[in-house]
Amino acid sequence: MAADTHTQGAAERRDRAVRAAVEQGLLDREPVVCLLDVAGIRASAAALAQAFAAAVAPGTPVLHTFAVKAAPLVPVLRLLADAGLGCEAASPGELALVRAAGVPAERTVLDSPAKTAAELRGALDLGIAVNADNRQELERLDALVAAAPTRSPVGLRINPQTGAGTIGALSTATATAKFGFALRDPGAREELVRAFADRPWLTRLHVHSGSQGVPLERIAEGVRELHGLAEEINAAAGERRVDTLDIGGGLPVDFASDAHAPSFAEYVTALHAAVPALFDGSYGLVTEFGRALLAKHGLVLARVEYTKTAGGRRIALTHAGVQLATRTVYAPAAWPLRILAYDAGGAPRTGPPVAQDVAGPACFAGDLLATARELPELSPGDVIAVPDTGAYAFTAHYGYNSLPRPAVHGFTAGPGPRDPVRFALARPAQTPAEIVAEAGGARADALL
Repeated sequence: MAADTHTQGAAERRDRAVRAAVEQGLLDREPVVCLLDVAGIRASAAALAQAFAAAVAPGTPVLHTFAVKAAPLVPVLRLLADAGLGCEAASPGELALVRAAGVPAERTVLDSPAKTAAELRGALDLGIAVNADNRQELERLDALVAAAPTRSPVGLRINPQTGAGTIGALSTATATAKFGFALRDPGAREELVRAFADRPWLTRLHVHSGSQGVPLERIAEGVRELHGLAEEINAAAGERRVDTLDIGGGLPVDFASDAHAPSFAEYVTALHAAVPALFDGSYGLVTEFGRALLAKHGLVLARVEYTKTAGGRRIALTHAGVQLATRTVYAPAAWPLRILAYDAGGAPRTGPPVAQDVAGPACFAGDLLATARELPELSPGDVIAVPDTGAYAFTAHYGYNSLPRPAVHGFTAGPGPRDPVRFALARPAQTPAEIVAEAGGARADALL
């Protein structure tokens, strides 16, 4: 019942936000804007914390981090930090965003399969947790730690090789996946046990076996492999050498409805069924969720500029396309998005459904957010809303056709239906002058 109430509340806030965005002129200044539901983001952060708090032994250290790649915006990171989360970064740029958001080093994790020596040295100097991806990186860390001891927790990432999900490009635990030490390769377990025996400064193990398209049972299987390896390492060492397990993130999201499914509570239940000892307090825990925290709380709004018919199919031409929903445009079967129709005043549009393509502004034929989608018939000036876009969508802009990055506004709404909706600008729209500057405008003669 609580989940249903939460879902209903989010849908009501969304409708109010669309109307308010129209009434307050957000779509008059730019033909496409992006919204983030601040209350929804806080609710997801709280649900994550509560799910684990209900399961772990009292006193167990638990750090929930947000995967910056999912929504690399400084105000988002600051909001999540205020809600109790740290950050997981996977590049120097992401780490710079984390620092700009004021997230402490001790609540930051650095992951990447291709860290430079300078990145590693910088992280170790700051005390940021580092997960090494491979043998050569571990050798690089040997030299860096020998040259200057660090307070950073250092761990090794493993690939449990537990198999793919339904989206191959996102499956990080296949036999040949590029991430981590391949645990089931010949001699791998023995090598990992020796690595910890030889390096007292190694104290963590890391796995990220989940993602969109991966069932909970398979995610839990990867965590079970991680826990078993930690037990093996500690038994061989005769002491508690591994003290923390970073179990990654990758909880899938339901893009077909407003439901938050699977929930964080269901994820914890699956983990408990697969590896109950994970929660007994023997190990500190770190998580790295991204999509599951932010996706449901993002919304793209775009004006319908024109409508037309081709081959008997109606087409609505809008300003939202590949630049905001890149994965959907290039892989629509794997990343379908819902389209919600509103009239020019921001009220939900009604009427008999008509099959329509919803197209974006980019100059290639495949720039479609939806094909033959049954919607009330759209007209110029109407508004389309694309929900579930808070992660890996408009926050990670794709610069095709030099289309500008749109403005991103957080919104808050009072509890009553007549209470005002307030918007806070989290990222301004990119200007033509900024596009020119980014494209080398100050060096126009450089190649002459």
